[in-house]
Amino acid sequence: SAIKTVSLIKTFRGISARDYDYIPPYAIEVETTTIHIREHKCSSKKPNDSTLTEVNNTTLEYLTSSLSTKLIPTVYLSAVLLGIPSNAIILWMLLFRIRSVCTAILYTNLAISDLLFCIMLPFKIAYHINGNNWVFGEMMCRTTTVVFYGNMYCSILLLTCISVSRYVAIVHPFTYKSLPKRAYAIAVCATVWTIVFLYMLPLCIMQQSYYVKQLGIYTCHDVHNACETVSSFQFYYYISLAIFGFLIPLATIVFCYISIIRTLKTHEWFWYVKVSLLILTIFAICFVPSNIILIIHHINSYYYNKDRLYSFYLIALCLSSLNSCLDPFLYFLMSKIRSQSNIYLTMVKIS
Repeated sequence: SAIKTVSLIKTFRGISARDYDYIPPYAIEVETTTIHIREHKCSSKKPNDSTLTEVNNTTLEYLTSSLSTKLIPTVYLSAVLLGIPSNAIILWMLLFRIRSVCTAILYTNLAISDLLFCIMLPFKIAYHINGNNWVFGEMMCRTTTVVFYGNMYCSILLLTCISVSRYVAIVHPFTYKSLPKRAYAIAVCATVWTIVFLYMLPLCIMQQSYYVKQLGIYTCHDVHNACETVSSFQFYYYISLAIFGFLIPLATIVFCYISIIRTLKTHEWFWYVKVSLLILTIFAICFVPSNIILIIHHINSYYYNKDRLYSFYLIALCLSSLNSCLDPFLYFLMSKIRSQSNIYLTMVKIS
């Protein structure tokens, strides 16, 4: 044919310089010799292994590095060993020992989300230890990817709901007393799960595993089709996910605990300051790095066709798994101040 198209698999970066359409000299004017560079056009036809096999040297280095085959699975293993028993204990306490229905419902959903995440992590651990070679099939790859990201944003939204609940209880105690707490807690948790499910649908629909011919391995969520990475849908999807799933909840949590501390007397600040610091620590370690890098990446990729943050993003994404270990500590800390909150609400009701 008159036009020769070269297609590459790529990961986190923009379009490669090798992704071009070459127009031979006889197809253009004699006095002009031009190479036209243009964006990769996506085909509706599903790609196959023979056409999507090449990755650049940077990606090859990552896929064979100790970062991806040793450090990342070690962090995941730590999250599993700490997260499963701690969240199992929390669930047992919530189901059999806690009388506060609203609190139990919110924390039960948070513990369930963390447990599902920890149960899924062994598949990712095996993947990384096996040299980033996914052997569990495409559907399992999509499932683990959905659970991984779903847990992150489900945890963020539930932590936000817990903070709002504490805010209403302390700052607006009369309103809190009149609310049907069980119904509201169930409705809030159902809404959170529905939002997360809908936002995870694109990850469930898109292909997640690709064959890398240079290494003879199948990757899971580490290598993507070029046209998927730079599409308008991908850009707006991830940016909206970061805004509504991270930035707005973070601002809400900060507002809630600042308002709580300002409402309480000085000697009552102590435990709520600790809770505020713990939640902000969870966000700083687990959610801030990955979401900020995610925003920067997609802006650079979409507008400037470049990005070199792939390894940093994977490290940050790995750290996000630690939220499953830190969330139980938040419950233990909140249980310390629940009795004080009840005393405060009783005093308000009497006055």
